[in-house]
Formats: sequence, C-alpha cells, structure tokens
Amino acid sequence: MSRTYHGSCHCGAVRYEANLDLSAGTGRCNCSICRKLRFWGAMADLKTFRVLSGEDALVDYTFGTDSTHNLFCRHCGVHSFHRGYVEQIGGEFVSVNVACLDDVSDEEWSAAPIRYSDGRDNNWWNAPAVTSHL
Repeated sequence: MSRTYHGSCHCGAVRYEANLDLSAGTGRCNCSICRKLRFWGAMADLKTFRVLSGEDALVDYTFGTDSTHNLFCRHCGVHSFHRGYVEQIGGEFVSVNVACLDDVSDEEWSAAPIRYSDGRDNNWWNAPAVTSHL
C-alpha cells in the first residue's frame, strides 16, 4: 500500500517526502556505488517526490554513463536519494534510500521484499549468485 514517507540525511539538512509502496518491493544491487554505499532503494512516485529542504546542500556525483545523479549531503555525506534517467527502466526515476526514511517501522522495513540486481556485470534483470553481503 502506497503512503507518504518522510526522509532525511543524517544531519537533517536534506529533507524530502515521497509516496512509496514498500510492499511492492525494494532493491539492492552489487554495482560499484550501491555496494560501497550499501544503498537500499525504492522507486518513488515522481509526481509526489518533493525535496522539502536542503536542495542547496546536495552535491551531485555521476560516473560511467552519467545516467544517475548520486546526490549526497555536503555536510554529512549521506545519500538520501538518487535521481536519473534510464530508458530500460521507464525513463526518469527517483530512487529513495529506504534506510533514510524517518517514519518507517521496524516491521515495515523487515517486511519489504528485496529484489537483487547484478549491476556489477551489467546483468541488471538477474540477481547475483551471492546476495548475503548486500
């Protein structure tokens, strides 16, 4: 069930809200940045995603194809969400870092299904052989 969640970086400079349906699934992948950040994403509804404060505190990091803006807070370094455009997944997207949501219960976190992607080998639609470290 979709509802509005609120999230933030560690220091609170960056705050946002987004409609998410965590029961529809979340994602983790083994690409170089997701693995190093341990990013746990959920796709937000683009029409309802809003940065409430701290847009000026966001630093943009891109690499490879420059298709994803790996935004992070210039003060605390936390990646609260990423924005991008990837045709294969439907175009424009916002992936919210589930671990940065402030109003999620432990029960919601533990019940959220996780889909694993093998980004390291550009085999995005399949899970890597080992996922326990993700």
